[in-house]
Amino acid sequence: MIQIGDVVVSFDVLREKFLCDLGACQGICCIEGDAGAPVELDEVEKLEEVLPLIWDELSPEARAVIEEQGVVYTDCESDLVTSIVNNKDCVFTCYDDKGCCYCAIEKAYREGRTNFYKPISCHLYPIRVGNYGFYKAVNYHRWDVCKAAMLLGQKENLPVYKFLKEPLIRKFGEDWYAELELVVEEMKKQGIL
Repeated sequence: MIQIGDVVVSFDVLREKFLCDLGACQGICCIEGDAGAPVELDEVEKLEEVLPLIWDELSPEARAVIEEQGVVYTDCESDLVTSIVNNKDCVFTCYDDKGCCYCAIEKAYREGRTNFYKPISCHLYPIRVGNYGFYKAVNYHRWDVCKAAMLLGQKENLPVYKFLKEPLIRKFGEDWYAELELVVEEMKKQGIL
């Protein structure tokens, strides 16, 4: 592990390769799992603000869940997460005519309808950030549904931290990311990576 400021970064984030392959996975990370995506407390208001912009793109089932319990809930591990439909789909999913799953929030962002991209945990995936009071831990999360992304990342030789440059900057800032790159280059020179 390396430490930059109050953030500890796992070597896996630097070594492992990853590049989303939406054509292969069809967006299954927004569908599979036993809970919704982790949400930071300050993101709840943003999710509620974007809701009217994407409401018509959500499934009737998702709208019913949101009307009943809201955009988030507290899961069995006491984490705040996005609400889900039938213990499966995130309520913010939408599908194209080929059955590929997309995030309705990200779609609205890309179309210029909102300035909120999506929850940072989604933007950072496959990185998970743990908050331990005095420090944060940045870890690579392995999930079988992302096998195609791992293979494509290996083919393109794209490390996780480079694939996730934009969300890492969004979370920790440009200076932090620049320092991460300097540390990685030094580690490469020393033969550690």
